[in-house]
Parts: sequence; structure tokens; C-alpha cells
Amino acid sequence: MIGEMSPGTVMVDISIDQGGCFETSRPTTHDEPTFLVDDVVHYCVTNMPGAVPLTASLALNKATLPYIKLLANLGIEEALNQNAGLKNGLNISKGEIKHQAVSEALS
Repeated sequence: MIGEMSPGTVMVDISIDQGGCFETSRPTTHDEPTFLVDDVVHYCVTNMPGAVPLTASLALNKATLPYIKLLANLGIEEALNQNAGLKNGLNISKGEIKHQAVSEALS
């Protein structure tokens, strides 16, 4: 499939820390961030946020703070009942696997 892409296409693998999402991915660094496969540029830097730590920290805080406040104000059970996104993101609770994909991956 990579060979069928237009030359110069850029693929960014944001899952490289977890093993990658493209068959041609391999971890790279900020010093040497890219490589070519069939004239397709691959960017597979591990720990991408490390290049911009302050910005990454602010973005992570902005994304997670609403959930932290919800959990703090309502408790776990009520927060899960009121927020479908939070409930759908729950993987394990009280030793029980709640997320089907996690269960299948560990079976």
C-alpha cells in the first residue's frame, strides 16, 4: 500500500510509542525524525510532545482538567453515568475489564 502512495506523501505515526500504526514504521528521534520508504516520508518520533514540553503540558491540562473536575465533584460512579465519553474511555474498574477491545487484546 505504501508503494501506491504519491511520492512525497508524509505519514506521521503518533502511535509509534505503542508499536506504531503503519507496517513500515520504526522509531526515530527529534535529531533524525524522518526516513523514506518508496519515496513516502515517515515521521515516527517517539515522545513527540518532548519537542514542545510547555505547550504539550498546557494542552494535556486543557484536555484532561474537565474530566478531573467532573470526577472530583461527582465521584466516579456519577461522573461515569453523566459523561458518555468518560464511560466509554473506562478500561478497567475494580479489577474487571470494562472495555471490549481491551478484553479481546488480553485474551
